[in-house]
Amino acid sequence: MPWPRIMAEPSPIALQAGRSAPLGAHVVDGGVNFAVFSQRAKRMELCVFDDDGRHERARCELPHVEDGVFAGVLPDAGPGLVYGYRAHGSWKPESGYRFNPHKLLLDPYAREIVGRFEWRSEHFAHASGHPDGARVLDTRDNAAFALKARVAAPDAPASRSPRQPRRALSELVLYELHVKGFTMTLPGIPDALRGTYAALAHPAAIAHLQRLGVTALSLLPVQTALDEQALRARGLTNYWGYNTLGFFCPDARYAHDRSPGGAIAEFRAMVATLQAAGFEVVLDVVYNHTAEGDEHGPTISFRGLDNASWYRLMADDRSRCDNASGCGNTLRLIHPRVTQFVLDSLRYWVEVMGVDGFRFDLAPALGRTRHGFDPTAPFWIALRQDPVLSQVHLIAEPWDCGHDGYQLGRLPGRFLEWNDRFRDAARGYWLGHDAGAQVGRSEFARRFTASSDLFHHGHRLPAASVNFVAAHDGRTLADVVTYREKHNLANGEHNRDGHSHEVCANFGSEGPSDHPQLVDTRRRVRRALLATVLLAQGTPMLCAGDEFGNSQRGNNNAYCQDNATGWLDWPAPREADDDIDFVAALIALRREDPLLRHARWFSPTPEAREPAIHWLRPDGDAMQVDDWHDAHAHAFACQLAADAASTPRWCIVFNPGAQPARFRLPHGPWRLAIDSSGTLDAGPTAQAADGALEVPSRALLLLRRAMHGDEPHSQESDR
Repeated sequence: MPWPRIMAEPSPIALQAGRSAPLGAHVVDGGVNFAVFSQRAKRMELCVFDDDGRHERARCELPHVEDGVFAGVLPDAGPGLVYGYRAHGSWKPESGYRFNPHKLLLDPYAREIVGRFEWRSEHFAHASGHPDGARVLDTRDNAAFALKARVAAPDAPASRSPRQPRRALSELVLYELHVKGFTMTLPGIPDALRGTYAALAHPAAIAHLQRLGVTALSLLPVQTALDEQALRARGLTNYWGYNTLGFFCPDARYAHDRSPGGAIAEFRAMVATLQAAGFEVVLDVVYNHTAEGDEHGPTISFRGLDNASWYRLMADDRSRCDNASGCGNTLRLIHPRVTQFVLDSLRYWVEVMGVDGFRFDLAPALGRTRHGFDPTAPFWIALRQDPVLSQVHLIAEPWDCGHDGYQLGRLPGRFLEWNDRFRDAARGYWLGHDAGAQVGRSEFARRFTASSDLFHHGHRLPAASVNFVAAHDGRTLADVVTYREKHNLANGEHNRDGHSHEVCANFGSEGPSDHPQLVDTRRRVRRALLATVLLAQGTPMLCAGDEFGNSQRGNNNAYCQDNATGWLDWPAPREADDDIDFVAALIALRREDPLLRHARWFSPTPEAREPAIHWLRPDGDAMQVDDWHDAHAHAFACQLAADAASTPRWCIVFNPGAQPARFRLPHGPWRLAIDSSGTLDAGPTAQAADGALEVPSRALLLLRRAMHGDEPHSQESDR
């Protein structure tokens, strides 16, 4: 008989013995095979609901158990069936056991989620009104309000083969964006599509991305997430989405098509369209914790299926979660089934949804063993051995909130890592005393050449350093040069949230200003920072909107601002053309000449055919040891040569000072390719008789030697 069938009350039904793999609900000949992991449950029931998930129609026990997996086949069932689980076992919170069959549980492998989560007391497995409520079982049934899974149609492979080679790392220019925020006010997007996957694939969005020349889009989380209870109470939402529940589900909030399967189809179409336009798609993924929160949180899925297997628990009190994520719980990837879950999820997003890689939020949490972070932890080994996942882009946020959580430079294998040391050094160098933290030439040069002190080991490449000066987490670049204080009152936490010690400056006046000199200073510094990112060795990353001065009005933690604060404030047509074209020109130069994105480490003593970098003082002489440590001198330059025996092809001049500086250039002639201050004309440089050039204040100049036949030539890539 076809499912779901209508029954007045949940009735028992018989299942056939099923297969323990693959996990999740999958259409097979004659029905649907259900398989769910629980090492400690005594029984597992499958519950079948009507189409909208409001009424439970049938209940049956999964008959087959193998290696901790409960499985069964529901005959004559197919795609569209709505279901959930009830796990039977011990209720012993002090031992980490939190089984409560009165709570319907969402399948961790759900491809599509039915319903909208509401914060109700019925979702908590413990009795909240009892004096010892955290340890007392709540017997109210929550099925009427619980999230359910819908059986999806059999997976179709993505239009792009997961084995298709990705871009060489030296060609990556990352562009971090929020699917909704990028398109909510973008001119040219139809109103009905704004904020959706379809909008990001619209010609208006693609046109801007192609104009910039970025090569990979790094999307903030798109897996289905929940809003925290505290945010809902304040009338806010988790806009960024770092609170995942459905690790296989594209969030339906970003789908224009709300029909069953619509979000999946729309997301796949978006990825295929972006790839056809020349962009790779990288997902920000959150496998360090789930939306169930700490031990006082609701029982939605993982906690009720097997709390002690899915989550890291405190050794001295197993009723409490280990909170290395800072979000209440931490997934226990040392367990083989949890590692399998994460790998299965990642592989699904590559093979079925078509993405090109991942950025792992709080990545050290994924490599925590009983002894802390371990770069040889089981998850890293399994990931590097996977025939699909070992071929995609892997990017890490190399810190978490646990003990010894800062692990910059210690991630294994081909991982690229967000380099916050680059961010702070670049800001400190260009903001200088206005930020109260002047960074010297030595530290700046080290970060500009891919942070060899952090990444030049174990055959890692310069591309391992992801260089950025602004990201979703913190101030926008425009706000870095506009606000000295954080302005987060709209978040409802009395301005206590967000980073309190960001390197930033307002140059004498807090907030926006129409004073011409102040506006010019801020614009100069902002453009110098952008040029630093795009000309530095390593992998550049831009935060969406920084190319035209997007502001969040001083809010440096806009995670809950699903409004004009969090959305990009697109300028009027032609209003920011100069700044956008400036960024596009930098990316184009980087793309055209491999010397500006050199894929190998520069040698301190290069051989004849090795590319070389030389550092110069403003007087044109080579930097000496004492010069690197001169706290009172900040201007300097570097030359790039295709090999040690040839004439340098590029000269990059840095002047962070508030006054112009005279530089004696090496023997020319030189042509100006980039002036971040916007005050010099492109073309042959106007040098004095002694070869000196007056470099504007707060400026980065890129000069190219003008000689006949000197065209960019290819070099070995880093793949």
